[in-house]
Amino acid sequence: MRSPRFAPGQSERELIESAFVEVDDIISYHDIVAAEKMALQKGMNFGVGRKYSVFLMSVRENAPYADAIDPVTGMLTYEGHDVKRGLGIRHPKKLDQPLTTPKGSWTENGKFFRAAKDYASGLREKPELVKVYEKISRGIWSYKGFFELLDAKIVSDGKRNVFKFSLKPVEKKAFNRIVELPHNRLIPTAVKMEVWKRDRGQCVQCGSTKNLHFDHDIPFSLGGSSLTAANVRLLCAKHNLQKSDKILCVAPWLFASLTAVSHVQKHAG
Repeated sequence: MRSPRFAPGQSERELIESAFVEVDDIISYHDIVAAEKMALQKGMNFGVGRKYSVFLMSVRENAPYADAIDPVTGMLTYEGHDVKRGLGIRHPKKLDQPLTTPKGSWTENGKFFRAAKDYASGLREKPELVKVYEKISRGIWSYKGFFELLDAKIVSDGKRNVFKFSLKPVEKKAFNRIVELPHNRLIPTAVKMEVWKRDRGQCVQCGSTKNLHFDHDIPFSLGGSSLTAANVRLLCAKHNLQKSDKILCVAPWLFASLTAVSHVQKHAG
């Protein structure tokens, strides 16, 4: 989690309680609860935030659901969830994933399915905005950012019918403005897991195991890749901030140099 800063009129207690996370922060389930101000007992949580929903996902081996990220487009395919175990249900994986409850109300599958179909058919002007947290390892999560729910379908996995939700990665700007996110900006799960293991779950600068972040060695904005572990490392909030400050100091000089080079090349041609 990032080191938050005071907002005008904000007390220290309010600052502590208003947990703030950024994309690629490494967090615990407790941090997710603090950020969302609620205990998320389910992986699918429709409309729980201010103008957004929440998915908890995992693409690890032996994960309970077949979630997937397309490495070419960055699209997230999120699998719906099973009927709850209990009340005579011993093998949920053998049953179709439910659209409604026995009482006829919508399940979380149903709520998201309806929202997706309403948008895909034009009945809804804007897609449902979904905040996604990804499980990296036992007790270890990473904030993946916002996605737009574009469509959904019910498919057979060979044994039963399951829901498949299609989501596009986006970036949420100031004033709730949503912009496209380059597909290659997302750090793939495989890369995160490789980096986590390589860096031993600690900051490469000081060895801290707190307030960690998956950091681009060469920033993505300057051409650094998200797709290779060679350009991704673990940094704590302190050293990530120091790096950001250095980039901000160097950026004007770098921009001026690049502009000068471009000017010379233009006139030389």
